[in-house]
Amino acid sequence: QVHLVEAGGGLVQPGGSLRLSCSASGINFKLYTMDWYRQAPGNQRELVATITSDGITNYGEAVKDRFTISRDNVRSRVFLQMNNLKPEDTAVYSCHVVARSTHFWGKGTVVTVSS
Repeated sequence: QVHLVEAGGGLVQPGGSLRLSCSASGINFKLYTMDWYRQAPGNQRELVATITSDGITNYGEAVKDRFTISRDNVRSRVFLQMNNLKPEDTAVYSCHVVARSTHFWGKGTVVTVSS
């Protein structure tokens, strides 16, 4: 069984920062590309950031230069450092991996950016 558990969401003011984490189990973590997605109310889910097993990263246009994805292969965790947060970053942020031809998602963590 593959399990992904996110943590670190919360309420933050515009311009603030948050660091999300996702703990993975049930996979040989270091071999897999990991992603962060987000979904705001009434919107489609969008890809926020990706990190490959080799540490190559890619970001959605809306978060480039503000968010940083990283991974800890020893502890099987992936992180999303979010800086200069904007109200439009408000969403449920979920961790994702494709393993054994199956998509796995965490339950998500809520990020609210508001003054």
